[in-house]
Amino acid sequence: MPADVHGILLLDKPLGVTSAGAVARLKRLFTARKAGHTGSLDPLASGMLPICFGEATKFGAQLLDADKTYRVTARLGERTASGDRESAVIETRELPAFSLDRMQRALAEFPREYAQVPPMHSAIKQDGKPLYEYARAGITRERAARPIVIHDMQLLDWQAPDLSFDVRCSKGAYIRVLAEDLAAQLGTLGHLIGLRRLAVAPFAAERQYTFEALEDLSPARRLEILLPVDAALADWRRLDLPEGSVSAFRQGQTVSIPVESPGNARIYAAGHGFLGLAAIEPAGRVVPIRLISAATNCALAEGVPLRLISAATNPA
Repeated sequence: MPADVHGILLLDKPLGVTSAGAVARLKRLFTARKAGHTGSLDPLASGMLPICFGEATKFGAQLLDADKTYRVTARLGERTASGDRESAVIETRELPAFSLDRMQRALAEFPREYAQVPPMHSAIKQDGKPLYEYARAGITRERAARPIVIHDMQLLDWQAPDLSFDVRCSKGAYIRVLAEDLAAQLGTLGHLIGLRRLAVAPFAAERQYTFEALEDLSPARRLEILLPVDAALADWRRLDLPEGSVSAFRQGQTVSIPVESPGNARIYAAGHGFLGLAAIEPAGRVVPIRLISAATNCALAEGVPLRLISAATNPA
């Protein structure tokens, strides 16, 4: 019987598995009532896929907006319709004798802020249909360019015709388009042949779990390895409410407390733990944005991960 599991799992997604397929498999493994991913990772890509369970799904949007780091391998001198290995090579071009230094300079000179045109082989919808459906029917649609930011690019290896590098970028960046654009800057063609997601801010050094590793754990141990519901919110400032404001805040009411500066914050209270997110307005008005269910969280003492409540009250 499904249980109310709460927390975040960092899955090391294997190749050949869709993000939706990964969520379905983990829901069965954890016997979880509710779960979702925080930004899909293509079947041809592996690596970090944060999975939110239960109350954590309320805050998954924070990870959708987060910076991401990828390990990329691009093959130069060849172009495919999809920009990756999903489709066959449709054009080739003889490669110049690029040096390692030339590749270093290409990465250093690549625009850090530019307007990227989404690929036709993507899930962006036009007229109710994802673009990839048009692409598979041989139809090309106009796509508006989207601003993205490349924070960093680091060369790993150049063994012609394959170029390997790490890139940290903003949300919305399509790495296969980046590979094509980088190749164009070098005066050649390119497509993606390898992609692994290394990090989703704020997660980088935390352990990722493969399906096999999870299956080797006991049900109780699986719950223990989940990160707390608020783990994705480390970049938000913390604000602690006095006890007298907790009840009204949990009911979605604006409360007033002495606050030095406006902005968004993650909200806590002694003896209650994490309560949710709020917008702090001038004059100390604390306006709830998204709240943890009081019925789920009421038994928590501060610092006790929410995931453990599910183990105690909803045994699988």
